[in-house]
Amino acid sequence: MNTTTSTTTTPSAIPSQAARWTIDKAHSGVSFSVRHMMISNVRGEFEGVAGEVTYDPRRPEASQVSAAIDAASIRTRNDERDAHLRSADFLDAERYPTITFVATSVRRRGDGLDVVGDLTIRGVSREVTLAVSELSGEHTDPYGGRRLGATATTKIRRSDFGMSFNAILETGGVLVGDEIAITLDIQLVKQG
Repeated sequence: MNTTTSTTTTPSAIPSQAARWTIDKAHSGVSFSVRHMMISNVRGEFEGVAGEVTYDPRRPEASQVSAAIDAASIRTRNDERDAHLRSADFLDAERYPTITFVATSVRRRGDGLDVVGDLTIRGVSREVTLAVSELSGEHTDPYGGRRLGATATTKIRRSDFGMSFNAILETGGVLVGDEIAITLDIQLVKQG
């Protein structure tokens, strides 16, 4: 007699395929936009971003994410404005040289993920949610390395992080908007 035993694998019984990935600084960026004089958006970016992700595509909710941005690496295509943004009126980059993000949870959302974590700017931490989309599968680069990428977006209020500098306009309104839209375009390189 031939007996076949069937087993059901529960999600907790699936062996982890988690891998450690690091942010490729040359192919990643953090950009932002903020309302200026209530008539247009000023855009900028941070050039110095680094970080690490532990990720298993079969169990993304077990992911770990940590990232750091060099506050002084801010660029808006205007040297005078960039210097002001590095000053104590805004980022206070001399006293707080690093902006950090550490994930506290990851949830599936349709084809994407919501990465919830603590964003720290100027020594002030606030919980934010990064809406991750365009999550690519793994690809092999021309040198045999393994890569994956994603885009994430969020919005913050700069006043929540102690950046309250502003000027009232004669026509009403303010010089600099409080809400900042942030986009992260991240490419990761598999380690080990």
